[in-house]
Amino acid sequence: MKKLLSLLVITMMVASLAACGSKGGSGSASANMKVAMITDYGDITDQSFNQATYEACKAFGEANSVDFTYYKPEGDSDAERVAMIDKAIADGYNVVVMPGYAFAGAIKETADTYPDVKFVALDVSEYDLEGDSSDFNSKTFPNVFSAVYQEELPGYMAGYAAVKMGYTKLGFLGGMAVPAVIRYGYGFVQGADAAAAETGAAVEVNYAYGNQFYGDSDITAAMDTWYQGGTEVVFACGGGIFTSAAEAAAKTGGKVIGVDVDQKATIDGSYGSGMTITSAMKGLQATVNTLLTAIKDGKWADYAGQIQNLGLVSADDMSKNYVGLAGSTVWTDGFQEADYKALVADMVSGKVSVSNDSSAEQPSASNVTINFQGNIK
Repeated sequence: MKKLLSLLVITMMVASLAACGSKGGSGSASANMKVAMITDYGDITDQSFNQATYEACKAFGEANSVDFTYYKPEGDSDAERVAMIDKAIADGYNVVVMPGYAFAGAIKETADTYPDVKFVALDVSEYDLEGDSSDFNSKTFPNVFSAVYQEELPGYMAGYAAVKMGYTKLGFLGGMAVPAVIRYGYGFVQGADAAAAETGAAVEVNYAYGNQFYGDSDITAAMDTWYQGGTEVVFACGGGIFTSAAEAAAKTGGKVIGVDVDQKATIDGSYGSGMTITSAMKGLQATVNTLLTAIKDGKWADYAGQIQNLGLVSADDMSKNYVGLAGSTVWTDGFQEADYKALVADMVSGKVSVSNDSSAEQPSASNVTINFQGNIK
């Protein structure tokens, strides 16, 4: 009788352990996973990188029963960001998500200190981490993954869409002439050029850099000249520089194209309803989902120690792509959602090819007249 009872107890224990292991689908990886997002200093309601990353992490946590929280640094400095990373890890979080190039310094200070923590960085490039000195070294950062994006692709989409929508006098206002901004701009010109070839429209592009990542009175004055001179829509690409384009557009009823995230709420909410016709976006949500799912499923090794240059992966499901146009795009008779999906399909298949070469001093085109103005400041 005692042997039978002991056997029954053992059987029940095994069954109990098996049931515990089956919860969550991926076993202990999911159960032990705790995700913390650190903001770059801004709020999770910034309608930009912080908010998009926060919402993606939060949704993943809720869908997968994974503990998630966020931390906001007290100041805009490497030291303050490092302090929040330290706090998150001290609080037991073992996956740290960081949105934006501002985290490069904090990564270099903390990655080696916490070798068992998985660091997921969004839009932190090899240049940000190493400057001109050397290549990204997975031996130096074996527990870091960073996603960078093929900016020329959504830039192309935005330029193509603008011309197809009927705009023929375009502008590109970049922040600083760094590779990512240049790729956005050169892609924009390539897309406008392709659409001009298809439509036969006479298209002009004013092209300049503010030489800074924020708007001011000087840049607004330059944008006033553009809009008052007939420019219909400006692709404002580079941090807060969109404020100068939007301020000038509001005076003439002009339009703006946002960048990185869907900026319609930000721009339209502050400068005028209907101002933002689309945004050339980086797929932060798709990136977060991919990486956190890989960690949950025990596949972190497929990403650790890497910087991946992300672009288009699906011709059918736009939500899976790491770049694209905003869902708030104002579709017109000339460019409808079906046209956008057809364009993406052609880009995925290779029928439409976009150059990522940012080495030329200024953009060139065959069917578009470019008024290159260099740095405004």
